Amino acid sequence: MSTLIDPVFCRPAGVAPPSPAVRLATTGPLHPLVWRARTGLASGRAADDVWPSGWAALDAELPGGGWPGRALTELLLPAPGLGELRLLAPLLARLSAQGRALLWVQPPALLSAAGLLQMGCAPEHCVVVRPELAPPRRAVRKGAPRAPWADLCWALEQALRSGQAGAVLAWLPAHLPQEALRRLQLAAQAQAGPVFLWRPESDAAQASPAPLRLRLQAAGPDLLALTGVKRRGPRWTQPLLLPLPAVLSARGLGVAQAWAEDAAAAQINAPLSAQRLRQRAAAVSVAPPLGRHGPAGVETDRSGAASQPAAGFEAP
Repeated sequence: MSTLIDPVFCRPAGVAPPSPAVRLATTGPLHPLVWRARTGLASGRAADDVWPSGWAALDAELPGGGWPGRALTELLLPAPGLGELRLLAPLLARLSAQGRALLWVQPPALLSAAGLLQMGCAPEHCVVVRPELAPPRRAVRKGAPRAPWADLCWALEQALRSGQAGAVLAWLPAHLPQEALRRLQLAAQAQAGPVFLWRPESDAAQASPAPLRLRLQAAGPDLLALTGVKRRGPRWTQPLLLPLPAVLSARGLGVAQAWAEDAAAAQINAPLSAQRLRQRAAAVSVAPPLGRHGPAGVETDRSGAASQPAAGFEAP
């Protein structure tokens, strides 16, 4: 027995037409959190859940025009100190000016109050959490040893569920299990502000529930290259170069440029010797570091013996 199909509503004949509410849900405007694939970079998020980064070129590449709220943002980098905090400085300064708390979870080094003020962040608005990463002396229960990252993920998850921080910055260990990342993504839905997870670059090939993942690489002194690993919308193909605010002196900038040129020419990552560093410093008209008591470029210890200085650093 064949069934007659109504060509108007594409339904079997005799079935009641859909209600006005159903028609509005299927043909009218969708909820702000529903992502429309045809809108390109539009993330489908509400305007209150997008935080401008302070970089016009970066906002043009980010879905929705800024850092996402209520979701994780992974920043993958080979090593800390590439200028990743200067990348977030405009956003963190705005949140600090609004009196919002900035939560730092397991930062790789001690925070500098002078550095925070230079970024525009009030030190009194910064909260630092350092959970233990070492495994406990005894298991939580018999036969179930506790993972070394368990306390870190627990503290981060509780902070995200509270939703009280203006922004959350967390440094995670390598090869974090998928279950832990999924729990953090679910907890981030209660956090209206942005959540940044710093992860090693080696984890770029690992699947992640974070909707936004960026790879950060140093492209030169005070120059940062960003590449999209994962985002909503079209594929990110070309690296984005962002000139960061300079923090090096003229001498430090010349040494850094000489170091980068030699490393690129030799295709090595080993630091330059003190002699080669003095030669390159002279080539760029930059004075080499002065020794403590001896001639330029040579330090002397208490016994009077000469020792080579660390490359790129001046003795106190």
